[in-house]
Amino acid sequence: MRILLTNDDGINAPGLKVLEQIAAEIAGPEGEVWTVAPAFEQSGVGHCISYTHPFMMAELGPRRFAAEGSPADCVLAALYDVMNGNWPDLVLSGVNRGNNAAENVLYSGTIGAALEAALQGLPAIALSQFYGPQNIRLKNPFDAASVHGAEVVRRLLASAPWDKDDYRLFYNVNFPPLPAAEVTGIAATSQGFRRNTSFSVEPHTSPSGRKFLWVKGGEQHIPTLPGTDAAANLEGAISVTPMRADLTAHDRLAPLAAAVSAPLEKDRP
Repeated sequence: MRILLTNDDGINAPGLKVLEQIAAEIAGPEGEVWTVAPAFEQSGVGHCISYTHPFMMAELGPRRFAAEGSPADCVLAALYDVMNGNWPDLVLSGVNRGNNAAENVLYSGTIGAALEAALQGLPAIALSQFYGPQNIRLKNPFDAASVHGAEVVRRLLASAPWDKDDYRLFYNVNFPPLPAAEVTGIAATSQGFRRNTSFSVEPHTSPSGRKFLWVKGGEQHIPTLPGTDAAANLEGAISVTPMRADLTAHDRLAPLAAAVSAPLEKDRP
């Protein structure tokens, strides 16, 4: 198996080392693992691409490249340049430092890379490690992802639904904020929503008197509704959420059609 790795925390991120171990186990001795990751941290860039300016590539070693671009840029660079037409069988993005559950999904460069891979017609899985007081001070805060990551990927490849629809299915995996031994299992979940919290900005004044704004994340340990990703994580389970890039609210198409179907003013008698 040929596997492409990327992330949004950057080429030197500890979570990428965890992902490399997972990928090596999945690919096996006869497989190939390629890495194309951002040269610098790109957290929070979502599905951004460098459409209006070029970005530099650097080869750091065999099958290992850094790009001065976004995670989605890295996927495009790998497919259309680095891998020279020998596309991967699987794209893995992560392992992110921090959860990409609930509303975080919409900001995440980790998700953005998996989404781009799916748009290119490739199987893709995003993996993230929830942080909390029970794992943040461990020698390896990625313990849950390190121990259980390969098994989760294997199960998805072997048994999960995959398709070749126009907006292809991809998977979002979040490991709970616990040591690996305390993980309770794997849960299929929908995307949750943390109520009464959100991203915001905080103003600061520099020594020169200039005003700067820092973006602040909201409280991460607020449970979401039962059956959703963050709720499962906070209960000790690994969440697996099937996703598509299609943002259409399909459940609202029928009432919308009824609301807008009257003839336009200029067409009325």
